[in-house]
Amino acid sequence: MNSRLYAATAILVLSVTIDSAAGQETILPQSGAGSGNGVPSRTFDWQPAFKQSLTFLTMQQTFRIAVQTGTREELKGPYFRDWFTSVRNIQGWDDGDTIMANYVAHPMEGAVAGYIQVQNDPRYRKVQFGEGGYWKSRFKAFIWSAAYSTNYELGPLGDGAIGNVGKQPGTKGVVDLVVTPTLGLGWMMTEDMLDRHLILRLERKVHNPAARLLVRSWLNPSRSFANVLRGRWPWHRDDRGGVTAAGVTN
Repeated sequence: MNSRLYAATAILVLSVTIDSAAGQETILPQSGAGSGNGVPSRTFDWQPAFKQSLTFLTMQQTFRIAVQTGTREELKGPYFRDWFTSVRNIQGWDDGDTIMANYVAHPMEGAVAGYIQVQNDPRYRKVQFGEGGYWKSRFKAFIWSAAYSTNYELGPLGDGAIGNVGKQPGTKGVVDLVVTPTLGLGWMMTEDMLDRHLILRLERKVHNPAARLLVRSWLNPSRSFANVLRGRWPWHRDDRGGVTAAGVTN
């Protein structure tokens, strides 16, 4: 087995290991919920945030290997040399991907990464759009998203290393490095506005649990995916009760 296949195998093993760890988290007290003396923690939860980010990356790369013939074909050859070549070939803006991939899929990726930061920040995980601390919270999410995006594009388990995106000239530009965190922030803000000004209003009028969970999940897809990464239901909210709550007062 060559070095590239070793890397692909490592990703699959990481997926199983991390998913098991994530499953164990759900039976433990919510990280950041308290410090043992009744006082809520204000420290960022680094370990689960890294676990969730690595789980997300693992899922992305496993999906690419499973469905993309070109990615599987590039799993052969010298790992480090091809990875460095792919990274060095970044040039210009465009990378040859479709508009849907660059300006929809990647912003959603950035939003998921941003919500990973938010849900692991006890100070701001309950803040809603327009409330005090919202912009500080989303700036931190933007930084996390930018770091995640850079790692996905250029890192040792990114698409430049797994699948050699960029090895061929014209297939690696700066578009995703810029668009993923910036439009990802815009995507987060849109979901946040929808959650406070549309979903919350609907919940005050509609008490059917099935309708509530569908509205929460479908109108906030990136938040829903980030919830799954931490072992929560897609429709979970930190700022209010579940879909079976008798009333919504937020």
